[in-house]
Amino acid sequence: MPVVALPFAADHPVFAGHFPGQPIVPGVLLLDWAQAAIEAQLGQRFQALAEAKFHSPATPADALELDFEVGASAVRFEIRSAARRIASGRFPLPQGAPE
Repeated sequence: MPVVALPFAADHPVFAGHFPGQPIVPGVLLLDWAQAAIEAQLGQRFQALAEAKFHSPATPADALELDFEVGASAVRFEIRSAARRIASGRFPLPQGAPE
């Protein structure tokens, strides 16, 4: 399973409104980063997200890593900060995509 760092700036503008005084990384941003990183590694684009689960909030201080695994019909992923699970999910592979 490849491991990819998901770097982001602790002063990213999204933290100003999500949430002031107690900032967390928005789930949609986590999913966007995961999709972009996996697409870059595999050289293909995804058209859908089949499943997403948020297990624990990520803060600007968290170092995030993405693990993913290509299966027969989907790419499963997990975002972690050290041993703590942040999010997981699955992108379906396009029909006829190489494995």
